[in-house]
Amino acid sequence: MGGSIHIEMRGLTRAYASRGKARPVLEGVDATIRHGEFIVLVGRSGSGKSTLLNLIGGLDRPSAGEVLLDGESLGRLSEDQLSRMRRRKLGYLFQFFNLVPTLTAVENLLLPLELIGVEGGPARERAARWLSAVGLDDRGPDYPDELSGGEQQRVALARALIHEPGLLLADEPTGNLDLATARDVLRLLDGLCRRSGTTLIMATHSPEVIGLADRVLTIRDGGLHVADEAS
Repeated sequence: MGGSIHIEMRGLTRAYASRGKARPVLEGVDATIRHGEFIVLVGRSGSGKSTLLNLIGGLDRPSAGEVLLDGESLGRLSEDQLSRMRRRKLGYLFQFFNLVPTLTAVENLLLPLELIGVEGGPARERAARWLSAVGLDDRGPDYPDELSGGEQQRVALARALIHEPGLLLADEPTGNLDLATARDVLRLLDGLCRRSGTTLIMATHSPEVIGLADRVLTIRDGGLHVADEAS
């Protein structure tokens, strides 16, 4: 755990059956994402941004081609192996916070640690550190419905990073936040990932994100294109 993950996509294709025909969403995608990069994915709704994130994270299987994480092809892993890989190496952040409503903020952070065998005092110490890192030192005992939207997303961010993943996949993570809160969360997300060296791939419509990214990739007509590159 920790560090960052290098990603390769080779001939990556995902098609879905529609009226008896295969309809490709992604077709022949070739791309490399370097260790520690912050990549933004842009494209129209339905262009395949979420599909690409799911393929990179091993939540979906490609129709053709492959995804390699640090040289290991996900297509060669069993479902159990993929599940273990995701628990230890990947973090996820979504538009909807997906916090467990019956658990407090700190208990939500303890869940991913329990899955990798970190429990007791070490787990609680790490959870306290991450609540502090996202500016919520005093909100650990509070339940999600006692937190604002921005605070819930901060807890979700801490939960996504608490097990020190090498790769964070974020799908419209500020879509439910007002502009000022979204900017604060984005700056926090960028800073935390860069300090830890975590590779970050974010699908978004938000123009505020583009200035933070190392590269902006556009999904268009089933392919992946360089839209911009930070100097």
